[in-house]
Amino acid sequence: MASPFPGMDPYLEGPEWPDFHSTFIHCWREAIADGLPDDYVARIDERVYLIEPDPEVRKLIKPDIAIARTERDAETRSSAGVATLEPVTLPLEIVDGVTEVYIEILKKPDLSLVAVLELLSPANKNDPGRTEYLSKRNAILRQNVHLIELDLLLGGRRVPSPRSLPSGDCYYLIARAEQRFDCQVYHWKLSDTLPHLPVPLRPPHADVMVDLAKVFATAYERGRFARSLRYDRPCPAPLSEEQRAWAEQTVVKTVRTPE
Repeated sequence: MASPFPGMDPYLEGPEWPDFHSTFIHCWREAIADGLPDDYVARIDERVYLIEPDPEVRKLIKPDIAIARTERDAETRSSAGVATLEPVTLPLEIVDGVTEVYIEILKKPDLSLVAVLELLSPANKNDPGRTEYLSKRNAILRQNVHLIELDLLLGGRRVPSPRSLPSGDCYYLIARAEQRFDCQVYHWKLSDTLPHLPVPLRPPHADVMVDLAKVFATAYERGRFARSLRYDRPCPAPLSEEQRAWAEQTVVKTVRTPE
């Protein structure tokens, strides 16, 4: 069963997102690889974001030691100035790791890096993962490498820009290596069909055009999200009142059976 929405499905912006992210990346890589010249390869790599607890929680469980002394100890050891050290037992802080995959396009024969393609997630659109992501992003922008960022999420902070992004719900940003420090921004509404969009290579090769609507449909089907998404509940995405009314109407027409 296909998604009831013409483009991005806002119901994916919830617990199903990590699974969708991984599935979409693999389908996106396949679509790109099908259009690449023979001397290019598209590979999937991964990174781990360490998501720490709230600072107030960290403060409560910060490791420490204590100097403990009984009254008798104080009397018998005062002349020597010796104190008895005793440990304080505290729980260990285990920092959760969020693993995300992304696409790299490499050029033969030396497999030099040509482009990095990201599907943005809550982990890199919100703190604390956002800071780590922006650091890695800046490192890429300082290289002779294309950076492509696809943002299908309504929630979280958009990528930083000295000028406001054009009005839209979804964005596709291309920072071409030969056009530093400008960025091409494609934008569309949640109700729009996902477009065909370019993936840049190195001259003299032309951009590879990818049908994002087809990529999304393949990922949605392979992940069997029609079975797992709860269309009978409120949409988890931060929709406006107008968007929420539209999403509700779309779901009622295509998914829910009238009573």
